[in-house]
Amino acid sequence: MDKVRTTNYLLLIIVIPIIFYLLKVLSFIFIPLFFSMFIALLFLPLMRFLKRRGVHKIISICIVLLIIILGVKLGVELVKLSSKQIMESDSAFFLKAQTKVNDLVYDVESVFGTDTIKDDNAKLSRFLNKDAIFKNFGNTLSVISKALTALLMTVFFVVLWLAESINIENLLNKTILKKRHQSIKTFIKIENDLIKFIKVKVLVSFLTGLFTGLACYFFDVSFPIFWGLFAFLINFVQMVGSFITVILLSVFAFVELEASSALLFFIIAIAGTQVLYGSILEPIFMGKSFSINVITVLVALMFWGFIWGVPGLIMAIPVTVCLKIILEQFPSTREVAKLISA
Repeated sequence: MDKVRTTNYLLLIIVIPIIFYLLKVLSFIFIPLFFSMFIALLFLPLMRFLKRRGVHKIISICIVLLIIILGVKLGVELVKLSSKQIMESDSAFFLKAQTKVNDLVYDVESVFGTDTIKDDNAKLSRFLNKDAIFKNFGNTLSVISKALTALLMTVFFVVLWLAESINIENLLNKTILKKRHQSIKTFIKIENDLIKFIKVKVLVSFLTGLFTGLACYFFDVSFPIFWGLFAFLINFVQMVGSFITVILLSVFAFVELEASSALLFFIIAIAGTQVLYGSILEPIFMGKSFSINVITVLVALMFWGFIWGVPGLIMAIPVTVCLKIILEQFPSTREVAKLISA
């Protein structure tokens, strides 16, 4: 018995790194697959509603795809609008940014008694030049090509999920749990928790982006549409997204606004928005479904960020919660699930 257990542990030690290696190497498949699963789960209640109304499955899938296409089109239009706003801006902001950075460098040099950068053209401010910013985007065609490929694969997998060609319940039953009743129960819990997470995260991110954009508009900070869209997207990265938004917007506002009460109140407004929605309302809406401790969140963000990059940061928490639910089904791994829980 001990030999069998030792052999199983050794196999586990060998198999787990191989699985993670395949997840990293085949990320171009797994990232659209997992994203599509979350999208399909979001529209699963609509699919069931249409089914109860007697709508054929093919028509239901077409309706869902139409909604997704309209959502993507809306996102593209917002990106185009914010890009147009940035492109049409005059050079006043960039000149002001150069002046502020130069003044900051001079202040630092005077404090430390150094004069390390003598040529104004060699200062950090040269990176704030509008032409230089747009040149640093790299190969735009390659980025667009990869994005379109990922989008098409995601849509393809969404169709498979909605058509039930990929069945998680059967997969759990045949590979991990091997008990029909337990597989159904586990699948229902995973489905309910993920649907709740997606709905709450989309709602909170939308409100965060909306109020961030409104704060920029009322305090006369440039590019409010861009910053609202940025806050909406980055908020999907748990914990880290809020800090990034506040830091970047504070630096941006420091360049554009004078050091006065307006700057202070703007920083308080955007920080308060992040705290209100991210730290107060989101945990209330989530309830105990996503109660995992801070250490687990940080480890999950680092690990899945290393495996899948930015998409990994976005999917780290729901994937970790799915693993926690599965670990709770086995007596030998329930202690690990308790360690993950808050």
